[in-house]
Amino acid sequence: MNARAYNQLVDTYADNVYRFALKHLKNEMDAKDIVQSTYLKMWDKHESVELAKGKSYLFTTAYHLILDFLKTGKRFQGEEAIIEVQNEDNPSDFDLSETLNWALDKLPEIQKTVVLLRDYEGYSYDEIAEIAGISESQVKVYIFRARKTLKSILIEKELVV
Repeated sequence: MNARAYNQLVDTYADNVYRFALKHLKNEMDAKDIVQSTYLKMWDKHESVELAKGKSYLFTTAYHLILDFLKTGKRFQGEEAIIEVQNEDNPSDFDLSETLNWALDKLPEIQKTVVLLRDYEGYSYDEIAEIAGISESQVKVYIFRARKTLKSILIEKELVV
Protein backbone atom coordinates (compact mmCIF):
# COMPACT_ATOMS: atom_id res chain seq x y z
CA MET A 1 0.00 0.00 0.00
CA ASN A 2 1.34 3.41 -0.89
CA ALA A 3 0.93 6.72 0.97
CA ARG A 4 -2.02 7.75 -1.19
CA ALA A 5 -3.96 4.56 -0.40
CA TYR A 6 -3.07 4.92 3.28
CA ASN A 7 -4.44 8.47 3.32
CA GLN A 8 -7.58 7.27 1.58
CA LEU A 9 -8.12 4.71 4.35
CA VAL A 10 -7.55 7.40 6.98
CA ASP A 11 -10.15 9.65 5.36
CA THR A 12 -12.65 6.84 4.90
CA TYR A 13 -12.47 5.01 8.24
CA ALA A 14 -11.09 7.37 10.89
CA ASP A 15 -14.55 8.33 12.16
CA ASN A 16 -15.73 4.71 12.21
CA VAL A 17 -12.69 3.54 14.18
CA TYR A 18 -13.12 6.46 16.58
CA ARG A 19 -16.82 5.64 17.19
CA PHE A 20 -15.91 2.00 17.73
CA ALA A 21 -13.24 2.90 20.30
CA LEU A 22 -15.45 5.50 21.99
CA LYS A 23 -18.30 3.00 22.48
CA HIS A 24 -15.88 0.69 24.28
CA LEU A 25 -13.87 3.19 26.29
CA LYS A 26 -16.41 5.96 27.02
CA ASN A 27 -13.58 8.51 26.98
CA GLU A 28 -12.85 10.79 24.03
CA MET A 29 -9.15 11.15 24.75
CA ASP A 30 -8.62 7.41 25.12
CA ALA A 31 -10.59 6.75 21.94
CA LYS A 32 -8.46 9.29 20.06
CA ASP A 33 -5.33 7.61 21.40
CA ILE A 34 -6.58 4.25 20.13
CA VAL A 35 -7.28 5.72 16.67
CA GLN A 36 -3.86 7.31 16.52
CA SER A 37 -2.13 4.12 17.65
CA THR A 38 -4.14 2.12 15.12
CA TYR A 39 -3.07 4.31 12.23
CA LEU A 40 0.55 4.36 13.45
CA LYS A 41 0.61 0.57 13.51
CA MET A 42 -0.90 0.49 10.05
CA TRP A 43 1.69 2.93 8.73
CA ASP A 44 4.48 0.81 10.21
CA LYS A 45 3.18 -2.13 8.15
CA HIS A 46 1.80 -0.19 5.18
CA GLU A 47 4.04 -2.02 2.71
CA SER A 48 2.69 -5.43 3.71
CA VAL A 49 -1.01 -4.47 4.10
CA GLU A 50 -3.15 -4.77 1.00
CA LEU A 51 -5.61 -1.95 0.28
CA ALA A 52 -8.48 -4.45 0.06
CA LYS A 53 -7.69 -5.66 3.61
CA GLY A 54 -7.13 -2.16 5.02
CA LYS A 55 -10.53 -1.80 6.67
CA SER A 56 -10.26 -5.18 8.35
CA TYR A 57 -6.71 -4.44 9.44
CA LEU A 58 -7.78 -1.14 11.02
CA PHE A 59 -10.64 -2.59 13.04
CA THR A 60 -8.67 -5.67 14.07
CA THR A 61 -5.81 -3.50 15.28
CA ALA A 62 -8.17 -1.11 17.08
CA TYR A 63 -9.97 -4.04 18.70
CA HIS A 64 -6.71 -5.50 20.04
CA LEU A 65 -5.52 -2.11 21.26
CA ILE A 66 -8.83 -1.61 23.09
CA LEU A 67 -8.52 -5.02 24.73
CA ASP A 68 -4.94 -4.25 25.78
CA PHE A 69 -6.06 -0.90 27.18
CA LEU A 70 -8.89 -2.48 29.15
CA LYS A 71 -6.61 -5.22 30.50
CA THR A 72 -4.01 -2.77 31.76
CA GLY A 73 -6.61 -0.78 33.67
CA LYS A 74 -8.37 2.46 33.05
CA ARG A 75 -6.88 5.80 33.94
CA PHE A 76 -8.73 8.17 36.25
CA GLN A 77 -11.31 9.94 34.12
CA GLY A 78 -12.34 12.88 36.28
CA GLU A 79 -15.57 13.91 37.98
CA GLU A 80 -17.86 12.86 35.14
CA ALA A 81 -16.72 9.25 35.61
CA ILE A 82 -17.57 9.37 39.31
CA ILE A 83 -21.04 10.73 38.60
CA GLU A 84 -21.59 8.10 35.91
CA VAL A 85 -20.57 5.26 38.25
CA GLN A 86 -22.91 6.50 40.96
CA ASN A 87 -25.88 6.51 38.55
CA GLU A 88 -24.87 3.38 36.64
CA ASP A 89 -27.36 0.93 38.11
CA ASN A 90 -30.37 3.21 37.93
CA PRO A 91 -30.65 5.30 34.79
CA SER A 92 -33.33 7.79 35.73
CA ASP A 93 -33.89 9.61 32.47
CA PHE A 94 -35.24 7.59 29.59
CA ASP A 95 -32.97 8.60 26.77
CA LEU A 96 -32.90 5.67 24.35
CA SER A 97 -29.30 6.20 23.28
CA GLU A 98 -28.04 6.49 26.86
CA THR A 99 -30.12 3.52 27.95
CA LEU A 100 -28.79 1.31 25.16
CA ASN A 101 -25.22 2.36 25.93
CA TRP A 102 -25.83 1.59 29.60
CA ALA A 103 -27.15 -1.86 28.70
CA LEU A 104 -24.27 -2.49 26.26
CA ASP A 105 -21.82 -1.84 29.08
CA LYS A 106 -23.35 -4.77 30.97
CA LEU A 107 -22.34 -7.23 28.22
CA PRO A 108 -19.09 -9.20 28.13
CA GLU A 109 -16.48 -7.41 26.00
CA ILE A 110 -16.63 -9.81 23.02
CA GLN A 111 -20.43 -9.64 22.84
CA LYS A 112 -20.32 -5.86 23.04
CA THR A 113 -17.76 -5.78 20.24
CA VAL A 114 -19.71 -7.95 17.83
CA VAL A 115 -22.97 -6.09 18.48
CA LEU A 116 -21.29 -2.73 17.93
CA LEU A 117 -19.68 -3.90 14.71
CA ARG A 118 -22.89 -5.46 13.41
CA ASP A 119 -25.63 -3.10 14.58
CA TYR A 120 -23.81 0.22 14.88
CA GLU A 121 -21.21 -0.05 12.13
CA GLY A 122 -23.08 -2.39 9.76
CA TYR A 123 -20.34 -4.94 9.12
CA SER A 124 -21.11 -8.39 7.76
CA TYR A 125 -20.64 -11.54 9.82
CA ASP A 126 -17.51 -12.56 7.91
CA GLU A 127 -15.95 -9.09 8.38
CA ILE A 128 -16.68 -9.23 12.11
CA ALA A 129 -15.19 -12.72 12.31
CA GLU A 130 -12.02 -11.48 10.67
CA ILE A 131 -11.79 -8.41 12.93
CA ALA A 132 -12.42 -10.31 16.17
CA GLY A 133 -10.41 -13.38 15.17
CA ILE A 134 -13.28 -15.83 15.68
CA SER A 135 -15.39 -17.97 13.37
CA GLU A 136 -18.43 -16.63 11.57
CA SER A 137 -20.69 -19.07 13.41
CA GLN A 138 -19.27 -17.88 16.74
CA VAL A 139 -20.03 -14.29 15.72
CA LYS A 140 -23.65 -15.26 15.15
CA VAL A 141 -23.80 -17.01 18.53
CA TYR A 142 -22.34 -13.98 20.33
CA ILE A 143 -24.74 -11.61 18.59
CA PHE A 144 -27.72 -13.82 19.45
CA ARG A 145 -26.65 -14.08 23.10
CA ALA A 146 -25.91 -10.36 23.32
CA ARG A 147 -29.29 -9.37 21.92
CA LYS A 148 -31.04 -11.82 24.23
CA THR A 149 -29.13 -10.42 27.22
CA LEU A 150 -29.84 -6.83 26.18
CA LYS A 151 -33.53 -7.62 25.93
CA SER A 152 -33.61 -9.18 29.38
CA ILE A 153 -31.62 -6.28 30.90
CA LEU A 154 -33.96 -3.72 29.41
CA ILE A 155 -37.11 -5.60 30.36
CA GLU A 156 -35.78 -6.32 33.88
CA LYS A 157 -35.18 -2.62 34.46
CA GLU A 158 -38.61 -1.83 33.01
CA LEU A 159 -37.02 0.46 30.46
CA VAL A 160 -38.88 -0.85 27.45
CA VAL A 161 -42.37 0.49 27.01
